[in-house]
Amino acid sequence: MAECSSDDNQIICQTDMNLRIASIEDMGRIEALYRRVAMTTRGLARTAEEINADYVANFFRGSFESGIEVVAEIEADLFGEIHAYGIGPKVFSHCLGNLTIVVDPRYEGHGIGKQLFKFFLEHIERMRSDILRVELIARESNQRAIELYESLGFVKEGRLERRIHNHHGSFEADIPMAWFNSHFSANRQGV
Repeated sequence: MAECSSDDNQIICQTDMNLRIASIEDMGRIEALYRRVAMTTRGLARTAEEINADYVANFFRGSFESGIEVVAEIEADLFGEIHAYGIGPKVFSHCLGNLTIVVDPRYEGHGIGKQLFKFFLEHIERMRSDILRVELIARESNQRAIELYESLGFVKEGRLERRIHNHHGSFEADIPMAWFNSHFSANRQGV
């Protein structure tokens, strides 16, 4: 997918940007990134006050145990992150959910999100043949994101009406979407 050279944990692209699997040392910088993104009205479903070390530790642990977490950085500046992890009971062991992607507002509009997604999905194809589907939910008003997800192979799977309660009092739908791993192997599942 990505036009980059790769090994198991890192893809080197033709820019100065480094995409890699997150490490425990990144947690403080990831928390700071999430706070910056949460301060924008279109950033995250969570507010900046809801971002704390426990929140980051929770998704980091889930990603480490059953999923994947990728960061984007240039030198010491961590400016993007994407993660997803297992969604629960064994009957869903072929799925990754709770997907979240953030890009620092200073870097928006430069294709960082798309590169993060490509690395993330390519890693799943190469290293996680036990994963069949990756799930995400997009706010219906975020058409730019929905178009990006569709360009990466995600398909819309319905609407969750009036699920989002916007800060100004209105409601909007969430759009569930899924991507399917063409390298899935049921044998890796023990099926």
